[in-house]
Amino acid sequence: MKMKYAILIGDGMGDYPIEKLGNQTPLEAADTPHMDRLAGEGLLGLAGTIPDGKDPGSDVANMSIMGYDPLVYHSGRAPLEAASMGIDLSEDEVAFRMNLVNLEFMSDGRVIMRDHSADNITTEEGQAIIASLHEAMPLDQGQKIYPGVSYRHLLVWPGLDQDLPTIAPHDYRDQEVTDYLNQGGNMKTLLDFVRASWPALENHPINIERQKKGLLPANSIWPWGQGRPIPMPTYQERWGLTGVAISAVDLIKGLGKMAGLTPLEVEGATGLVNTNFEGKVKAALDALKTVDLALVHIEAPDEAGHQGDLDEKLEAIELFDKKVVGPMLEGLKNFGEFRVLILCDHFTPISVMTHTPEPVPFIIYPGPNKKGRAYTEKQAQSTGLYLENGHTLIDLLLGNAE
Repeated sequence: MKMKYAILIGDGMGDYPIEKLGNQTPLEAADTPHMDRLAGEGLLGLAGTIPDGKDPGSDVANMSIMGYDPLVYHSGRAPLEAASMGIDLSEDEVAFRMNLVNLEFMSDGRVIMRDHSADNITTEEGQAIIASLHEAMPLDQGQKIYPGVSYRHLLVWPGLDQDLPTIAPHDYRDQEVTDYLNQGGNMKTLLDFVRASWPALENHPINIERQKKGLLPANSIWPWGQGRPIPMPTYQERWGLTGVAISAVDLIKGLGKMAGLTPLEVEGATGLVNTNFEGKVKAALDALKTVDLALVHIEAPDEAGHQGDLDEKLEAIELFDKKVVGPMLEGLKNFGEFRVLILCDHFTPISVMTHTPEPVPFIIYPGPNKKGRAYTEKQAQSTGLYLENGHTLIDLLLGNAE
């Protein structure tokens, strides 16, 4: 039987020691028997998924994990999301990720970014808001807006500068963004578009209902992460492999699609701790009956990190171990020979509530047996194994490197 491969990603699991946990990290404090066992029975080390000069975004990190050098193939996250949504960009079009966010407008004129996700707005609410913006927004320069999942949507704008200094809203939670919004020059056109969303969203029926429920309203759009697509060679072209990508996040599905991995839709996949873990695992194992590789991405630890919610991050890590890692390993045994890569893409520390660029701990199983190790940041560092270029991890997984 042909070798089967799995890549299991717990987005943002890495973290710093936390006083409330006795100066342990969430990975150290969480109950993760499956990952700890595999760390002792496999290859444990650190990998640099964020090259120097690149922001520590999930787009960069997951591109590395999939085996593509971000210094060669990365131009922005939005083109990857466009690929997932089946949007073909022309040469002059720039794609932006367009978040629905919550801003607080202070009486003294200052503006505070309160929540990059508009309080985890539902997909149904988000898509309804985006549909209404088609009528309310000035789309007189050829702009197109597309609905996505939850707070994550897409803006396509022909002829705009690809190198605008946009910022990721999750990097500015509870921080002032007044000066950013008041920029002129090349940014003025884009920021005027942002301001045009404010009256359209202020008294939107969905936002009124959310406020009645004690939820934050989605009172602004926030474009960022822009770029144009760069063609990538597929897994089939590089290694003769077929595969699938399973995630609630358009970014991951788009990356998979550009790499030649078929994105699979799983009902109930939310990107949060209430996601359909079982459905994702079943989809991966079913697919492996006919393909070579399955990538399963779990967003929940990252979202908890962005919210600064320690309890939810611990829960998300434990659910990843219990409902993804354990069942995937049991299912993979039915295929005979298999290899699995388990890791986080980047750190999303509770203390800073955004991504940071430290090397991430990884496990490749099966591998050398070193009992007594656990899947933690410190244990991975203690092995002395460090891959500076994270995109070479795929060669270790596939057995193309020692």
